[in-house]
Amino acid sequence: MEIRNLMTFVRIAEIQNFSKTAEQLGYSQSAVTMQIKQLETELHAQLFERIGKQVKLTQAGERLLPHALEILNTVRKAERISQEPEQISGKLRIGTCESLVISMLPPVILEMSQLCPHVEISTHTALVPDLFQMLRQNDIDILYFLDEKHDSPEWIKVSERPEKIFFVASAESSLAGQSRIPIERLLEEPLFLTEKGISYRYAMEQLLAAKGYELHPFWEVGNTDVITRFLLKNKGISFLPEYVVHDYLEQGDLVVLDTACNDIIMWSQLAYHRHKYVTPQMNLFLDLMTKRIPPAGTA
Repeated sequence: MEIRNLMTFVRIAEIQNFSKTAEQLGYSQSAVTMQIKQLETELHAQLFERIGKQVKLTQAGERLLPHALEILNTVRKAERISQEPEQISGKLRIGTCESLVISMLPPVILEMSQLCPHVEISTHTALVPDLFQMLRQNDIDILYFLDEKHDSPEWIKVSERPEKIFFVASAESSLAGQSRIPIERLLEEPLFLTEKGISYRYAMEQLLAAKGYELHPFWEVGNTDVITRFLLKNKGISFLPEYVVHDYLEQGDLVVLDTACNDIIMWSQLAYHRHKYVTPQMNLFLDLMTKRIPPAGTA
């Protein structure tokens, strides 16, 4: 049984398309077809069903997939013994949300670029439900998102960390230093919020709605860096994750407002699809990330 045939099998299982697999692996479609036929002959079982343009695993294919992944991951680990990081090449597609791209990913991406300059990294931002779908469709390799705690039999969750979300304002705001600020007073201030559908905004909307309040933002903008700039100019207040404003809080430029609202906790979570072949660049990225956020189940 050849390793390349197993690699082709796993990639077809991920993409569900023979021609796209051939294109990605640099083979002709006939070569890909021949590799799968060789594998089926060796195993005495049909591995895929083709109905029109759709390709699905048979029951035998479903049984083979976890074993094929285990074999390939073992091979990958063996290769890493002799492979230096600067020799790693290929693509790495990360699905994430805007606040994590701006505040959490840059130092990791910078380290990746220094360790393995031949890897092409792309980030794709979307709402969490869309990110889940992208992972299922193999449009991304790694999922790094902020939401309520999620677990799925489809994923392998690598890391997770609780993230505090709170109201923040300039240290020069009239609200700074006040205790137990009533919600009515809070909502009198110009409110800068991320776009609707963002997990922590939705959680706050639900919490306030239960108390009979509605949020009416002065400005909705899908960029937490822009929101932070307005807060620094003392133009209003916002509701943001701690990691977005951590440095400004440390410097004393922004403050956390002591409000009558309950605290909200979201979780930053790092995962990949259970049926995904873990490439060397994926493995390096995951290693770097787990140095910054705890492994799943330990937070």
